[in-house]
Amino acid sequence: MLKYTVILFLWFFITSSNASNKEKIIHNLKNTKNLNFNFEQNIDGKIVDGHCTIEYPKKIFCEYKTSKNKILVSNGKSLVIKTKTSYYRYPLDKTPLNFILDKDFLIEKINVLQERIIDETLINYTIVGKDNEINIFFDRETFDLIGWQNTDVYQNFNITFLSSIRKNGIISKDIFKLPEQD
Repeated sequence: MLKYTVILFLWFFITSSNASNKEKIIHNLKNTKNLNFNFEQNIDGKIVDGHCTIEYPKKIFCEYKTSKNKILVSNGKSLVIKTKTSYYRYPLDKTPLNFILDKDFLIEKINVLQERIIDETLINYTIVGKDNEINIFFDRETFDLIGWQNTDVYQNFNITFLSSIRKNGIISKDIFKLPEQD
């Protein structure tokens, strides 16, 4: 009988801690209006880095630390990737960022998905939708979004890690204005 009591206690403890993680992540997302962070991206083995600002819903501005002055901008409807020599514009809803930049979508999915704990430091959810599979990662201590992995618009495997995260700062709305094509 003691064996069953211990098993029941462990099951209850594990279940309640998982629910607690979900509740804390959802609470954190609901209270986040914007994020400002540094990033490191591994795109099919090539490492790039830079700085981004996200404003929910669906706006992002990223500057890459490259000699090509690459920027990525979404105004909530379109996504532009611009360098000194190229200009690409996509409907945002055709990209994986459409899901990552939609906190209501993330909250809805997290509510029904099973979490995985990775290395005792990360909480992972795998979201599948519209021919995309996205792994979203949250810090197990702060419950902040700290990265994702997906296949990008060029069909490259992409892993993005966030650092120096700051939430709910004052940001200029002009940064989400799509750049003109040269």
